[in-house]
Amino acid sequence: MNALQHPRPEVTQAPPSQRVIERPKRRLRQRSHHVMALETTIKIGVNLAIATAAISALTQLLPYHWSQQDKLRAIRTEVNLTQERVNNLQLELKRNFDPRQSKVLMQQQGYRFRPGQKQVVFPNNAEIE
Repeated sequence: MNALQHPRPEVTQAPPSQRVIERPKRRLRQRSHHVMALETTIKIGVNLAIATAAISALTQLLPYHWSQQDKLRAIRTEVNLTQERVNNLQLELKRNFDPRQSKVLMQQQGYRFRPGQKQVVFPNNAEIE
């Protein structure tokens, strides 16, 4: 144990100067702030471009949508009128093929009357004068 030991040089650290440490941090902070500001600016720009495109598309599509709604309303009206006509024709068809209605139908479509029935004819106003 009596061996010679090399004296270890003690590393003396110089006390860190505040200027040397703060400057890199300030630069890093400034750079990160600049990067964040640039990134935020780009995000806002992209969002504005998307919003502008969406508004432009809506202004072009809304008149088309309104015209299609008008056409759809017109078609629905026609469908309702046609449905009423179909219902009336179906009732008339059932009535025409009903055997109990045959005498009434013959009287309506022809000029035949039952023996005890008298025909009433209304004259036109033009013929009276």
